[in-house]
Amino acid sequence: MPDTLPTELSVALSGVVDAAMATHLIREDQEEDVLFALWTPSNGATRLTALVHTPLFPLDGDRQRHGNASFNPQYLERACAEAAREGCGLSFLHSHPGPGWQGMSRDDVRAELRMAGAVAALTDLPLLGMTVGNDGTWSARMWERTAPKEYQRRWCHSVRVLGETLRVSFTDALVPPPRWREEFKRTVTVWGEEAHGTLARLRVGIVGLGSVGSVVAEALARMGIERFVLIDFDEVQRHNLDRLLGATRRDLGKRKVDIAARQIRRAATADKVDILRVPHAVTEEEGYRAAMDCDVLFSCVDRPWPRQVLNHLAYGHLIPVIDGGIQVRFRRGRFTGADWQVQTVGPGRRCLECLQAFYPGDAATEREGKLDDPSYLAGLPADHRFKRNESVFPFSANLATLEVMHLVALATGTPGIEAGTQRFRTMPGIMEQLGEELCGDGCDAASLVGQGDRFFSLFGHDHSAAQARTRQNSATVVSST
Repeated sequence: MPDTLPTELSVALSGVVDAAMATHLIREDQEEDVLFALWTPSNGATRLTALVHTPLFPLDGDRQRHGNASFNPQYLERACAEAAREGCGLSFLHSHPGPGWQGMSRDDVRAELRMAGAVAALTDLPLLGMTVGNDGTWSARMWERTAPKEYQRRWCHSVRVLGETLRVSFTDALVPPPRWREEFKRTVTVWGEEAHGTLARLRVGIVGLGSVGSVVAEALARMGIERFVLIDFDEVQRHNLDRLLGATRRDLGKRKVDIAARQIRRAATADKVDILRVPHAVTEEEGYRAAMDCDVLFSCVDRPWPRQVLNHLAYGHLIPVIDGGIQVRFRRGRFTGADWQVQTVGPGRRCLECLQAFYPGDAATEREGKLDDPSYLAGLPADHRFKRNESVFPFSANLATLEVMHLVALATGTPGIEAGTQRFRTMPGIMEQLGEELCGDGCDAASLVGQGDRFFSLFGHDHSAAQARTRQNSATVVSST
């Protein structure tokens, strides 16, 4: 176990795991109860997230309830053995009878402190303590080793539960709720102060800052979002200027993440905004780790490998992904219509592969660098999907607003805004609801929920990103001579 934990700590669990643990811990008789569970680390660039995935329910004789609750030694021994066997961390959970975010009593502190050393020694991961109030609100902390046989409590910044909605419990002392500003008046009037407080404090990642991502970024800034992670390796080129919000001819050659950051600062209504610019692909380790630091991700990409990576993050790391795409239709060279589609993916929802938003074979082709090989592309038919990249600003802007509405629905629980996959057809001008089907037989998304990178990870060398950096570095050298 590292002696020093990252600056930010968080916890994530699926709605199914949350419901199972809450059913056990929150009792009708208002007595407290206890539980152990396994967790897997999600190691982002600056944040460690504990992915809680397997409750270890007590057996007869494992614990005692007497208003408060306590566990017997064999329960801890069994839980530690299971954690060591699975290569996972161990979490100790208990309930309090009151609502809202819960602190710790002296007895709570003593109980967790006594376990911290043994758990760290057996699992090589810190003990994770969690408390749930009677309304389902979680608080969490990790016990950091500060010296031999000495451990200090570190509160987690947030606990997110991803099911039909995204429910987040923040530690207000570490992530303060937004202060009232006149700029929020209309926003708060629509979905309320509590929902606004949740939306504003989410760390939102936008993967791809082109025609869709740039609109998403400005919309979120105006809504009061405070924390952004911008992931894109590309720079502004002339063919981007008809669709890239905020970019002008003076910005040619500048990185898209820099243009988006500038627009966010200009449009922001929050007191202050924190913007991390990541000039890498999400398929590279730098971009991948930055994405893992987020509470929600916008997929504004049009290639298969990034979508495959984002799909893995949605299930393995419990980060909801809001994905969209545009298809422009032609007949004999003439424009006949366009469709744009948006879907939110994560546990309990159909994954991007089953939605056919990407094909694994296409992702493998991209990893080999063939999509950046002119000779390979030249051999494909003119109407091949790898050659379809037509779009115009109105299409992108419409898709972007639909994606933002999916975030609102996810974080506020507003009914009717988002239900499954939505597809807008310009001809005849209708919105289709494609239902909320689950993944098909043989899909492994469900088995990966909350497992992080225990079994595999998908980042690697991205040929397109490497070419972009070579191009950008060459331009820098030329401009400096």
